[in-house]
Amino acid sequence: MELYMEAVEYLKGCGISPVTEDEIVDSELLQDVFTDEAEWVSQSPLQTEPFLPTTPTTESPDDLLQKRTVVLKGVLISEEIYLTELETLLTPMKALKAAAGTSQPVLSTKQVQTVFYQIPELRDLHKDFFTSLRARLQPDEVIDPGAQQGLVTVEAPVMQLLSVGDLFLKFVNQLGVYRGFIDNYENAVEIVQKCMQSDQRFRTLAESMMSSKGSDNVKTKYTFEALLYKPLDRVMKTTLVLHDLWKHTPPDHPDSITLQEALRLSSSFLSGVNERSQCKRSVKLSRGERRQLIRDGFVVDVCENGHYLRHLFLYTDMMLCARLTTAGRQAQYRFCWYLPLVGLKLLWAAEHLPSSEYQVKISKTRAKMYQLNQALQQHMKGGKVSVSRAVDRLRRKLEECEIWLLTNTPSVTLDLHSTSGKSHTMRLFSLYDLNEWKEAIEKQSGNCIEMVPPDLLSVTSSCIKLRMTQQPPLHCVQSNESAHICGSLYVMVHSACGLQNLSSAYMCVEVDGFEFYDRRKQTCLSAFCVTPQWEEELVFQVDGAQQLFLVLVSQYENGTQDEIVGRAVLNLDPDNMLKKWKKITCSLGQVDVTLSIKYMPHPLEPPSTAPLVQEPVFCVPIGQVAMQESVLVPHIVRSCVEEVERRGLNEEGIYRVSGVSSEIQALKHAFNTNYREAVSKLRTVDVNAVSGTLKLYFRELPLPLIPSEYFKELADALDIADPYLRADSMLTLLQTLPDVNRNTLLFLLHHLRRVAERKEENKMSLSNLATVFGPSLLRPPVARVDISQEVEVQVQVIFLYLQCQNLPEALLAKHLDFNEIET
Repeated sequence: MELYMEAVEYLKGCGISPVTEDEIVDSELLQDVFTDEAEWVSQSPLQTEPFLPTTPTTESPDDLLQKRTVVLKGVLISEEIYLTELETLLTPMKALKAAAGTSQPVLSTKQVQTVFYQIPELRDLHKDFFTSLRARLQPDEVIDPGAQQGLVTVEAPVMQLLSVGDLFLKFVNQLGVYRGFIDNYENAVEIVQKCMQSDQRFRTLAESMMSSKGSDNVKTKYTFEALLYKPLDRVMKTTLVLHDLWKHTPPDHPDSITLQEALRLSSSFLSGVNERSQCKRSVKLSRGERRQLIRDGFVVDVCENGHYLRHLFLYTDMMLCARLTTAGRQAQYRFCWYLPLVGLKLLWAAEHLPSSEYQVKISKTRAKMYQLNQALQQHMKGGKVSVSRAVDRLRRKLEECEIWLLTNTPSVTLDLHSTSGKSHTMRLFSLYDLNEWKEAIEKQSGNCIEMVPPDLLSVTSSCIKLRMTQQPPLHCVQSNESAHICGSLYVMVHSACGLQNLSSAYMCVEVDGFEFYDRRKQTCLSAFCVTPQWEEELVFQVDGAQQLFLVLVSQYENGTQDEIVGRAVLNLDPDNMLKKWKKITCSLGQVDVTLSIKYMPHPLEPPSTAPLVQEPVFCVPIGQVAMQESVLVPHIVRSCVEEVERRGLNEEGIYRVSGVSSEIQALKHAFNTNYREAVSKLRTVDVNAVSGTLKLYFRELPLPLIPSEYFKELADALDIADPYLRADSMLTLLQTLPDVNRNTLLFLLHHLRRVAERKEENKMSLSNLATVFGPSLLRPPVARVDISQEVEVQVQVIFLYLQCQNLPEALLAKHLDFNEIET
């Protein structure tokens, strides 16, 4: 339940009061949504860190003491590492002081005092605390931390009798030493940066400071600025460490009251530092600018232990990820990580579909959310004061459900890679949202020419006042005053023009509203060209939708990462597209996209709880495949044809030479299970495997592309002596084929004619191609027995169609009846 509870914590921080146990009504609506969460969500250390609750957790005294032992061991180890870092930071101080009195000083005496201000005092404070705590935990073995280089191994003493509260209280009472360091921190960093730019000796020193860690004395490399930040990081963690120790101390333990007082003092100190730091949140950069907040919003932070909702802030020179928490009634931000913008690299990709088990959990949550919304609407129709409490409860549970879906539904990922070697992965709720973030980050990083270590204490604490986005993007808490649509939304994506380079492109279409159903769909990839044609219909089941988001993505022949070409957003007007297609030309930057939209209002069916499984395409009637895809020419035919035309027109023996059987079977499986994966495979396999897959598709159709009942009529048409009458009769029969069969056949015939145009290179004439495809496209009725005559008819029919001078063009989608509107 950790992930669920974090969502509840976010709702609290956003001013939304989650439902409590004693308030739950209709609990069966949610009882099976999160019951198995422990099986599939790993626990994160970030989730279990404390946030100053009013009382310790209720556990048995033995469990508390055991955890208290772990906390104390961790404090001792952490103190030892911190002391080592402080000693490393102080190592060059004497040499810099001595050089300050020479004719070639690295730093002046005043600069040395500023850079190392209060650091010796901090070292002495922590050395005394470490020595005292170590002596208390191991009274028979007192070790000087200055001489100790390895990590400490502490045997657990009898914790029931051990008291350390006085040591922590004494330590907290001396935290004032940190105040001077914090106030001086910006000046120290400024001196360090300027001297690194002006003095090669100091730069060499500042970029390679070595410190020993662990029992094996492994050397760790630091920069001077990184070590200078360590005290800031340390003082921010003091309150958290104290809270963790107090939380795991039994109420009747001698330390309980002392630790509580130390915790109060530490919290008060940190709060005072935060208040004094508010005036510094707009840090002045060395080039004369000041750190400004550019953009913020909610994202999902992906780490080894799971994925968690976070608030991301983009500043002039860095990105800051923070977690919203509540201490009492006051909302606060807790620092998670930051990355400088200098040299930041961005990579994005669509997230793979999760396992079927995970999909079931998402589907169940969607179904429960749908039920909650239906119950909420019923209560609100009553309009009675007596049901207002039930309405509030249902609304809060709906909010919790939606925030869970935001955190867990597959989306698009953005990888951030820093020159320091650190990287973070974020998941965003839509491709449109990702593109906005990507553009903002790239624009800002392009303007950023330096890395200024931030005062994270100040920046994080200022997020509450600076934030522009106040809450997660929950549709259920948005105002319903404006018009929205509920029912089926049809989007026919026609074509685009304005691409600067040859590429294969697809259109991603997204809608807002409740996430009961899929809100993002994509067209298939177009052929490599500058004017992509899709003619593909996308159907959305929507509730509460008000906007349509369009993102055009290109894939180039060199195989590099997909590139987002442009984006646009359209407001959905129910009256302007009600039950009738409306054609729209929309500008996505330099590219214009043509699409048609239609809205059919109707009550929605409850979403299915079954996992999303792609319907197979092989061995399925072609009309059924086309209906599933809302096209007249199935995607598999278009994709294979376009790939052959991209790199197979010059291939000798194309369609005659067999491809590798294992590759063809792999493509067949991919088309049956994951169309996106299949298209990706098409780009990499041998082109003869692509042509072989297309031939296999037609060969395995349960009913031939040209229905068997046409066999006799076509055979009779071949016997017509007059070539003009023969061609006219053949075309007349072709026009009577079912729409999908006719247009797929025309699409294929035009493709084969383009192949034959290169017969000098590929050695495939119209006659050769008719011989290859005739038996697959036309099959005789079962009653016929003259095989040689059958084959001759099959080949001759396709050969004559290929020779027709007035062969009609294929339609990729049905003709739409619409009023054209230019926007």
